[in-house]
Amino acid sequence: MTISTRLDCYLTEHNIPYQVIKHEHSASSVGSAIMAKIPLNQIAKAVILKDHEDRKLMAVLPAKNKVSLSAINDYLMGSYKLLKEQEVYQMFNDCEHGAIPPVGDAFNMHMICDEMLDHLDHVYIEAGDHRTLLRISHKDYETMVAKSKHLRFSSEIIH
Repeated sequence: MTISTRLDCYLTEHNIPYQVIKHEHSASSVGSAIMAKIPLNQIAKAVILKDHEDRKLMAVLPAKNKVSLSAINDYLMGSYKLLKEQEVYQMFNDCEHGAIPPVGDAFNMHMICDEMLDHLDHVYIEAGDHRTLLRISHKDYETMVAKSKHLRFSSEIIH
Protein backbone atom coordinates (compact mmCIF):
# COMPACT_ATOMS: atom_id res chain seq x y z
CA MET A 1 0.00 0.00 0.00
CA THR A 2 1.26 3.48 -0.78
CA ILE A 3 -1.17 6.29 -1.58
CA SER A 4 -4.72 5.86 -0.33
CA THR A 5 -7.07 5.14 -3.24
CA ARG A 6 -9.48 7.89 -2.21
CA LEU A 7 -6.65 10.40 -1.74
CA ASP A 8 -5.18 9.50 -5.12
CA CYS A 9 -8.58 10.01 -6.82
CA TYR A 10 -9.05 13.35 -5.06
CA LEU A 11 -5.59 14.66 -6.03
CA THR A 12 -6.09 13.53 -9.65
CA GLU A 13 -9.61 15.01 -9.93
CA HIS A 14 -8.42 18.37 -8.57
CA ASN A 15 -5.17 18.43 -10.55
CA ILE A 16 -3.10 18.79 -7.39
CA PRO A 17 0.55 18.00 -8.07
CA TYR A 18 2.70 16.47 -5.35
CA GLN A 19 6.12 15.05 -4.76
CA VAL A 20 6.38 11.57 -3.22
CA ILE A 21 8.81 11.33 -0.30
CA LYS A 22 9.67 7.74 0.64
CA HIS A 23 11.12 6.99 4.08
CA GLU A 24 11.74 4.13 6.46
CA HIS A 25 8.69 2.71 8.21
CA SER A 26 7.44 4.84 11.09
CA ALA A 27 4.63 4.50 13.59
CA SER A 28 3.46 8.13 13.60
CA SER A 29 3.55 11.42 11.73
CA VAL A 30 6.33 12.57 14.08
CA GLY A 31 8.25 9.40 13.22
CA SER A 32 7.68 10.04 9.52
CA ALA A 33 9.10 13.56 9.89
CA ILE A 34 12.18 12.23 11.65
CA MET A 35 12.72 9.42 9.12
CA ALA A 36 12.26 11.79 6.15
CA LYS A 37 14.31 14.56 7.80
CA ILE A 38 11.47 17.09 7.53
CA PRO A 39 10.80 19.77 10.18
CA LEU A 40 7.95 18.66 12.45
CA ASN A 41 5.98 21.86 11.91
CA GLN A 42 5.72 21.12 8.16
CA ILE A 43 3.89 17.79 8.49
CA ALA A 44 0.12 18.00 8.78
CA LYS A 45 -1.64 15.25 10.70
CA ALA A 46 -5.32 14.40 10.96
CA VAL A 47 -7.25 13.80 14.16
CA ILE A 48 -10.79 12.50 13.78
CA LEU A 49 -13.51 13.84 16.06
CA LYS A 50 -17.23 13.29 16.46
CA ASP A 51 -19.97 15.14 18.25
CA HIS A 52 -23.00 13.98 20.25
CA GLU A 53 -24.96 13.54 17.01
CA ASP A 54 -22.21 11.30 15.58
CA ARG A 55 -21.12 13.97 13.06
CA LYS A 56 -17.48 13.44 12.10
CA LEU A 57 -14.91 16.19 11.78
CA MET A 58 -11.29 16.01 10.63
CA ALA A 59 -9.00 18.34 12.56
CA VAL A 60 -5.73 19.04 10.70
CA LEU A 61 -2.76 20.32 12.67
CA PRO A 62 1.05 20.24 12.71
CA ALA A 63 2.48 16.84 13.66
CA LYS A 64 4.31 18.29 16.66
CA ASN A 65 1.12 19.69 18.19
CA LYS A 66 -1.78 18.33 20.20
CA VAL A 67 -5.38 19.20 19.55
CA SER A 68 -7.34 21.33 22.03
CA LEU A 69 -10.88 19.99 22.11
CA SER A 70 -11.99 22.91 24.26
CA ALA A 71 -10.76 25.42 21.64
CA ILE A 72 -12.59 23.53 18.88
CA ASN A 73 -15.77 23.15 20.91
CA ASP A 74 -15.72 26.82 21.94
CA TYR A 75 -15.21 28.00 18.36
CA LEU A 76 -17.76 25.64 16.81
CA MET A 77 -20.11 25.72 19.80
CA GLY A 78 -20.00 21.92 19.72
CA SER A 79 -19.29 18.90 21.84
CA TYR A 80 -16.61 17.11 19.85
CA LYS A 81 -14.51 14.30 21.29
CA LEU A 82 -11.88 11.98 19.86
CA LEU A 83 -13.19 9.12 17.78
CA LYS A 84 -12.25 5.64 19.04
CA GLU A 85 -9.35 4.08 17.13
CA GLN A 86 -11.44 1.14 15.90
CA GLU A 87 -13.97 3.51 14.32
CA VAL A 88 -11.15 5.44 12.66
CA TYR A 89 -9.70 2.23 11.20
CA GLN A 90 -13.09 1.35 9.70
CA MET A 91 -13.52 4.82 8.16
CA PHE A 92 -10.06 4.77 6.57
CA ASN A 93 -9.94 1.19 5.32
CA ASP A 94 -7.72 2.11 2.37
CA CYS A 95 -5.03 3.36 4.78
CA GLU A 96 -2.71 1.66 7.23
CA HIS A 97 -3.79 2.15 10.82
CA GLY A 98 -2.69 5.59 11.98
CA ALA A 99 -1.64 6.91 8.56
CA ILE A 100 -4.62 9.11 7.78
CA PRO A 101 -4.16 11.62 4.97
CA PRO A 102 -5.25 15.04 6.33
CA VAL A 103 -7.54 15.81 3.39
CA GLY A 104 -11.15 15.83 4.54
CA ASP A 105 -12.67 16.27 1.07
CA ALA A 106 -11.03 13.05 -0.13
CA PHE A 107 -12.99 11.18 2.54
CA ASN A 108 -16.24 13.21 2.42
CA MET A 109 -15.56 14.79 5.79
CA HIS A 110 -15.81 18.33 7.06
CA MET A 111 -12.44 19.66 8.11
CA ILE A 112 -10.94 22.37 10.28
CA CYS A 113 -7.33 23.42 9.90
CA ASP A 114 -4.96 24.90 12.40
CA GLU A 115 -3.77 28.32 11.21
CA MET A 116 -0.19 27.30 11.90
CA LEU A 117 -0.20 25.36 8.60
CA ASP A 118 -1.42 28.34 6.56
CA HIS A 119 1.97 30.08 6.33
CA LEU A 120 4.21 27.24 5.15
CA ASP A 121 5.84 27.15 1.71
CA HIS A 122 5.13 23.41 1.54
CA VAL A 123 3.01 21.04 3.60
CA TYR A 124 3.80 17.35 3.90
CA ILE A 125 0.97 14.88 4.42
CA GLU A 126 0.66 11.17 5.15
CA ALA A 127 -0.26 9.33 1.96
CA GLY A 128 -2.04 6.44 3.65
CA ASP A 129 0.83 4.22 4.72
CA HIS A 130 3.76 4.55 7.12
CA ARG A 131 6.43 4.86 4.42
CA THR A 132 5.19 7.65 2.15
CA LEU A 133 4.71 11.38 2.55
CA LEU A 134 3.44 13.77 -0.10
CA ARG A 135 4.92 17.24 -0.47
CA ILE A 136 2.25 19.78 -1.47
CA SER A 137 2.96 23.40 -2.42
CA HIS A 138 1.36 26.20 -0.40
CA LYS A 139 -0.89 27.15 -3.33
CA ASP A 140 -2.14 23.58 -3.76
CA TYR A 141 -2.55 23.12 -0.01
CA GLU A 142 -4.78 26.22 -0.02
CA THR A 143 -6.91 24.58 -2.72
CA MET A 144 -7.23 21.42 -0.61
CA VAL A 145 -8.38 23.33 2.49
CA ALA A 146 -10.40 26.09 0.82
CA LYS A 147 -13.74 24.89 2.24
CA SER A 148 -12.37 24.46 5.77
CA LYS A 149 -12.55 26.72 8.77
CA HIS A 150 -9.12 27.97 9.84
CA LEU A 151 -8.42 28.70 13.50
CA ARG A 152 -5.78 28.15 16.14
CA PHE A 153 -6.73 25.00 18.06
CA SER A 154 -3.50 23.22 18.87
CA SER A 155 -0.43 23.68 21.00
CA GLU A 156 3.12 22.47 20.62
CA ILE A 157 4.09 19.33 22.55
CA ILE A 158 7.46 18.66 20.90
CA HIS A 159 10.15 21.33 20.78
